[in-house]
Amino acid sequence: MKTANVLKMMTGVLVAGLAWCATADAPVISDVVVRQRWPWSRLVDIDYVLEGDPANKMDIQVTAKDGSVPLDLPPDSLSGHLYEVTPGPRRIIFDPTQTVYTNNQMLARFSVTLTPTPVPLYMIVDLTLAPGADGQIEYVYEEDLTNGLWGAWARNPVTNDGQVIESVVWTGVTTNDIYKTDKLVLRRVPAGSYTMGGQGYTQYAVTLTQGMYAGVFEVTQRQWNHVMGTTGGTAAQAKHSVSYNDIRGATNSALAIDWPTTGRAVAPDSFLGKLREKTGITDFDLPTEAQWEYLCRAGTTTAFNDGNADAKYSGGEENNNGNTNKYLNALGWYKFNDPTPPTAAQPAGGKLPNAWGLYDTHGNVWEWCLDWDGTPDSGSDPKGADSGSSRVHRGGCWVSTASGCRSAYRYYNGPSYRSNSHGFRLVRTLP
Repeated sequence: MKTANVLKMMTGVLVAGLAWCATADAPVISDVVVRQRWPWSRLVDIDYVLEGDPANKMDIQVTAKDGSVPLDLPPDSLSGHLYEVTPGPRRIIFDPTQTVYTNNQMLARFSVTLTPTPVPLYMIVDLTLAPGADGQIEYVYEEDLTNGLWGAWARNPVTNDGQVIESVVWTGVTTNDIYKTDKLVLRRVPAGSYTMGGQGYTQYAVTLTQGMYAGVFEVTQRQWNHVMGTTGGTAAQAKHSVSYNDIRGATNSALAIDWPTTGRAVAPDSFLGKLREKTGITDFDLPTEAQWEYLCRAGTTTAFNDGNADAKYSGGEENNNGNTNKYLNALGWYKFNDPTPPTAAQPAGGKLPNAWGLYDTHGNVWEWCLDWDGTPDSGSDPKGADSGSSRVHRGGCWVSTASGCRSAYRYYNGPSYRSNSHGFRLVRTLP
């Protein structure tokens, strides 16, 4: 942790940014006040008031300067009311100990501009560009998507046992392999509550209090190569034969790597360590098990995430049982795909997406989760067991039966385990 003994900040500095023209419903930020908690704390409170239509949630963009010099504030230095903010008095907290400025300069003229922006549907990260480069990060907004600026899209493609799940899905993301190779595409997913488990497992009431971005696809071979500096493999194929340790780093007390005890710390030479450095996005990680099932279900309560209550996972009619399943055939790559079962992990995005536009959450490759194996938790933001010998993976794979691919199915292996059926999906949990 960087020390903060040389950092002092001017109190009462305030700069407000307005996103749009002053129409009746346009969001406006006012009454911005910046105060450091010095001397009892290094944290800086940024208080503001958001005005606008209560039905429209806003993200808040923070731009900081020291006088006229722009400051780079990494994502993990900011928390509070930043994402999906509703009108009213709000607060953002800036932690200078998470920045490079703590040790090398005083921010005597620190100021911020706050800009309300619409909540994006998708985030695109170009793996061929350096952090901060023009075009490194792009956002896809619903209005632009439905106006045809990003290709094909679908509205409300999934119903849950007859009830529509309101959503807009970018289906055109599958038509250009650049989104599976040189770029990462992530879907914005709101915080929410759901029932975890069922389908033969104990059920748990879970609330996820933080929204997130979730990988639209499982990480592919080319994306892995971009990050790790390797070559080979089939570019758009789901990356496989990777262990939990390859992705995050082995449990190591010296490096403080041991989810959940040490939080989201990862080894610098792991995939996530290199990805964070390469992109400048320091909150990339695996999902918790509770996050994974929430993402897979995407508002459904059925065995698979097409919302079809007739799909079973054991017994029943032909093509609708624990081994083969006619409904799963359209959703995922598994052992009994008709007419041609797979013989290896498949290219990402070859089946139908769920209601939130995520592909291959059933089958193709198992997806590692953060958690140690243990009894799942209920409540808010469960993190799994404190310790263990195996890590959880979810979703089934190309050699799984139908029952092993259902939304609630869980399995585990040692964190060093590798096979051609194991891969992963990325998330960014928002503060």
